[in-house]
Amino acid sequence: MTILFWVSLVLIVVSMALFVYRLIKGPTAPDRVIALDAMGVTLISVIALLSVLVGTNLYLEIILLLAILSFIGTVAFSKFIEKGEVFDRGDSD
Repeated sequence: MTILFWVSLVLIVVSMALFVYRLIKGPTAPDRVIALDAMGVTLISVIALLSVLVGTNLYLEIILLLAILSFIGTVAFSKFIEKGEVFDRGDSD
């Protein structure tokens, strides 16, 4: 069972390397945002697998924090791409 966890950890790290390539080489900004979001998800899964391999649940708070930050970052980037600003100042001129 431990071998399965290590193999999946290696495959996830390889996919993270491919996401880094897409983040750097992405032709458009939405491609880069999607790659950044996918990197956040893969980082969460790497930490979860390491938590299982180590046999502790101390990393669960880190996973929760990374999930929240990844979601907020994705929403902020998407809003910036759509409207050109992250915060709406209420100026309706």
